[in-house]
Amino acid sequence: MMITKEALCKKIEEVFPKVGACGIDFDVEFDDKVQAWTVDLHHEDRHLRTFVDVDEASVCLEGKLCIPLGVQVGQLKHNFDLLTCSEH
Repeated sequence: MMITKEALCKKIEEVFPKVGACGIDFDVEFDDKVQAWTVDLHHEDRHLRTFVDVDEASVCLEGKLCIPLGVQVGQLKHNFDLLTCSEH
């Protein structure tokens, strides 16, 4: 299956709507060096990043299994919330 940035963004928004909107609260790009998709969660000047394996992204986009993607993005959001809360 051909994975596109737009399709992966849409799937992340479906699986984990509390993360926000692609291009506003997070970005998705393919990293040629590690041959994986990066998900970069950001707010103001703070950023956290995780990598999503191509196979995991493909299986999720096919509608078969999105647990790994959801867990990775969910953990990223959790860590981001902890970072944000610790500064208040």
